[in-house]
Amino acid sequence: MPKVEELLGNLEAWFSPVDGSLTAFSGGVDSALVLFLSQRFLGEKGIGVIADSPSLKRRDLHQAKDFCQQFGIKLRIIKTGELDNPNYASNPNNRCFFCKDTLYRTMEDIHQEYPGYYLLNGTNQDDLGDYRPGLQAAQNHKVHSPLSDCGIGKKEVRLLAKHLELPVWNKPASPCLSSRIPYGQEVTKEKLQQIEKAETLLNQLGFEEVRVRHFGAEARIEVPAYELEKLLPLKTEIQLAFSELGFETAVIDTEGLVSGKLNRSIVSHG
Repeated sequence: MPKVEELLGNLEAWFSPVDGSLTAFSGGVDSALVLFLSQRFLGEKGIGVIADSPSLKRRDLHQAKDFCQQFGIKLRIIKTGELDNPNYASNPNNRCFFCKDTLYRTMEDIHQEYPGYYLLNGTNQDDLGDYRPGLQAAQNHKVHSPLSDCGIGKKEVRLLAKHLELPVWNKPASPCLSSRIPYGQEVTKEKLQQIEKAETLLNQLGFEEVRVRHFGAEARIEVPAYELEKLLPLKTEIQLAFSELGFETAVIDTEGLVSGKLNRSIVSHG
């Protein structure tokens, strides 16, 4: 793996022709690193843009605001309203495309205030091998990806973020809440709030990395496999709490947490 100085040198070279940038910021480590570096290399011309939408956890929004405050980064908060788009709300297997398309369109409106600025995102090298319809939207809107352009994958992202002492360097991946709803089942504000409350409850029980998949009346809980033995004895307590949130049953997935598990249905049908 290249040394930190070498990676930072490559990124600095990438930013050298850039006059200013608007970074699509989700609060996660990838986009946090890009946003931090944009400010490091471009000063106040490195601006963050975050979409305050029902599919973003409130905790992630607060952490994103705190991050920008901590480092003196200018943050624009926008309302994207993707749930109003039937192409998104009907939850097709390319839902991410419509989400990112809405985000980048809204960013282009802000872009008019900052002519010549680059639009940036946190896509890293490893994302390119995964099923990510959002990448097409980025291409359509000419959004640049400094991390993947510099051949930087997830391991290097965390290495750099740790070296730069970013508070999110070891933050678990936190995909949008809509990713917990199986494709073809409608995405609604109510379901997203239900999922967020359920996951918050599990966080409070000491499970930092969780997914609650929404199968109508049934909630399927995923935690990393090594935490299953800690989770299983709490099943009755969780079942009770989840029933108050509107789930009839809560099932613990004994395979453990697998990111993108709902994408398997595409692979098997594709």
